[in-house]
Amino acid sequence: MKSSSPVLQKLNLGCGTHIKEGWVNLDSAPLPGVDIVHDIENLPLPFADNSFDEVLCNDILEHVEYIPVLKDILRILAPGGAVHIRVPHFTSRNNYGDPTHKKRFCVSTFDFFVRGTHMGRKRGYYFDFAFSTIASVRIDFDYTSSRLFFYNRLVEYLVNRKPRYQELYEMTGFCYLFPARNIEITLVK
Repeated sequence: MKSSSPVLQKLNLGCGTHIKEGWVNLDSAPLPGVDIVHDIENLPLPFADNSFDEVLCNDILEHVEYIPVLKDILRILAPGGAVHIRVPHFTSRNNYGDPTHKKRFCVSTFDFFVRGTHMGRKRGYYFDFAFSTIASVRIDFDYTSSRLFFYNRLVEYLVNRKPRYQELYEMTGFCYLFPARNIEITLVK
């Protein structure tokens, strides 16, 4: 007998004008291509539990009170599903240039929300939810917008070689000499 499992979808949360074909595109603004208009801080999100195998969350968590949003993303992710997050690094000039940014992030910020990580073990009692693992984490540097940033390609390569190098980068003045642009992280349910 053939088992019938539901077809899971992909959610582009806070899509703005970055519409993805084949994904459910959700934004608070009724822009062309947006499938669902909904304010992500108005929780719960309008989806059933375990609805998505992937959630894309680019450039939105810095604009909201993100902890309840992460908890609801975990709810709508199917077991083994992943959320791909991009937020500005705390040294990014975008943090200070955009008056709508409420939060700052470092590479260990999301450790608080993952079982078995350093901060997840140490301070796991802070939250009543947890992802199972961090699949990847990367610090992104700007080396395309100006010739002045040609050295950032090398800095990005070195910093992302090992998690320890990412920590050293942030713990030293090195991060202020070579400010990053974004943190890209994938959390798995």
